[in-house]
Amino acid sequence: MLRVPHGEAVDLSSCDTGSAPVGPQDKSAARSATARIGEHLADLQERLFAASTAGDRRRVLLVLQGMDTSGKGGTIKHVIGFCNPSGCRVRAFQAPTAEERAHHFLWRVEQSLPRPGELGIFDRSQYEDVLVARVRELADTGEIERRYDEINRFEKSLTDDGTTVIKCFLHISYEEQRRRLLKRLDRPDKHWKFSPSDIDDRALWPAFQEAYEIALERCSTPYAPWYVIPSDHKWYRNWAVGRLLLEHLRALGPQYPQAGFDIDRCRRRLRAR
Repeated sequence: MLRVPHGEAVDLSSCDTGSAPVGPQDKSAARSATARIGEHLADLQERLFAASTAGDRRRVLLVLQGMDTSGKGGTIKHVIGFCNPSGCRVRAFQAPTAEERAHHFLWRVEQSLPRPGELGIFDRSQYEDVLVARVRELADTGEIERRYDEINRFEKSLTDDGTTVIKCFLHISYEEQRRRLLKRLDRPDKHWKFSPSDIDDRALWPAFQEAYEIALERCSTPYAPWYVIPSDHKWYRNWAVGRLLLEHLRALGPQYPQAGFDIDRCRRRLRAR
C-alpha cells in the first residue's frame, strides 16, 4: 500500500498526508499496535546482532527523508527506541563539512553505514545531494542526473553485500508543517529546533515536492524501494515505519547462533567451583 512502484511516475499531491491507508485508524489503536511491534523489534534486532558474532554479515539500513518537521527524529525516538542502542548506528546528515565537500558525495554516507548485525538509521541521507542540490542549484543538471544512477548502483552494492535497505519518505502537508513550526515557537524547550530561515524555506516547498517526486521515481528499485508514509498524524507515522521495519526483519529471520562449546561440560565446571 505504501510502496512506490518501480518505474512509475509519482504525484505527491495525490497522496493524502493525513490518511491511514492501511493499519490502525486512530491514535489509541496505533499506539497499542506500535507497542506490540516494539516487543518483536527488540527480539529480532537482538537476534540479528547475535547472529553477526557467528559470521552473519546481514544488516539493515533505515533511511528517513522528509521536509523539516516531518518527524525523522521523532520516528527514531518512538520506533528505534524499542531497540538496544548497542546494536544501532544512528547518523543525522547536516550540510556537508569542508572535508566532506572535498570528497565524492557518497563518501560521508559510506563512513556511516551499519556494520554486520547492526540496524543503521539515517536522518536524511545520500538523497540530500539530489534534493537540496537540485532545489538550491548547488550542482548542474547533468551532475544531478548522474547522481541518481550512482545512488542506484550504490544501493545495489549494499544489498548485494547483505544490507536490507528500507527508504521512507515522511510525507506531511504544507499546513501541518506550519502548525508544527508554530508549536516550536510556543515551547521554549523547542526553540533550539527552530530557525528563522525555516520560514524562508517554505517558499521552496513546490520545488522540494518536485525534487522528491523525481527522486522517488528514479530511485525506487526492486532491491531498494521507497515507501511514502502519510505523516500528518505522528501515531500513524510511527506505526507504519515500525511495521515496515518489523516485516523486513521477519523476512531476514535472524537466529541466535549455536554454542561453539560443550554446554554440559561448562555447566559441570561451574557447579564444581
